[in-house]
Formats: sequence, C-alpha cells, structure tokens
Amino acid sequence: METTSSVADIQMVIFLLGSEEYGVDVMDVREIVDITDVTKVANAPSHVEGVIDLRGSIVPIVSLKKRFGLPEAAAGICNCIAVMDFAGALTGFVIDEVTDVIRVARRDILPPLELGAEPWMEGILSLGPRLIVVMNLKHLA
Repeated sequence: METTSSVADIQMVIFLLGSEEYGVDVMDVREIVDITDVTKVANAPSHVEGVIDLRGSIVPIVSLKKRFGLPEAAAGICNCIAVMDFAGALTGFVIDEVTDVIRVARRDILPPLELGAEPWMEGILSLGPRLIVVMNLKHLA
C-alpha cells in the first residue's frame, strides 16, 4: 500500500547566514561551490555581488546578507555559493556554510508571524532548540 508521506515531506538544505539558519527545498539547489572570482557588474543593485563563470554558464551572485540587511561575515568565516534555480535561471547565493540536509513533514513548517514577515518567508521550522527560517525562492525578488 502506497502512503502519502513522500508528498507530505520535503527535503531541505539548511545553511547559515551569520548565526541564523535558513532552509530551502533541496529541489531548488543545483550545487554548492566554493567562492571563486566574482566579476563586478556596473550599476547592479547593492546585494548583487557580480557574476561568475560556472563551467561556461554566467551566473549572477547575490549576497543574501545584504539582501536581508544582515551584517557581513567576520574574517575567517567560510563562505560558499549555493547555486539555485531562481526565477527560471541559475543564481548563486552567498551563504556562510551548509549545516544540514534534512527531510521534514510539511505540516511541521509553521506559517511565518505576520509581524515582520517577508513574502520570501514560507515559514518557520522548529527542530528542538533550532529555529529555521524556511525560504520560498519564488518570492525573493
């Protein structure tokens, strides 16, 4: 007998931005790559770091910390790029580090609080003492 648990579950990539944990659907993540030379783009928004050449594809790089108004990383913090499907194209998001890949029940993702909620916030996931902000990339623009 087939169960519906696979439909009700979501696999997520959990990553750090500073001391805060964020999660995205693993199906939106193409790969995680080390920071490489980023070419600046004139007149780009402040949260757009520039572009990289990823095996022949030009990929824009976005600083989620700048986009969310978070302080920049201290020296020595491991930065990497999460290459994700965003608005029909590949986009690289600068993150501090990937901490986990987990499977959770969709019902465990609580709706975001209306106070201060952003359109890109799908909800909050509580895992013991950890609170993870679940992102919806479709509304990040």
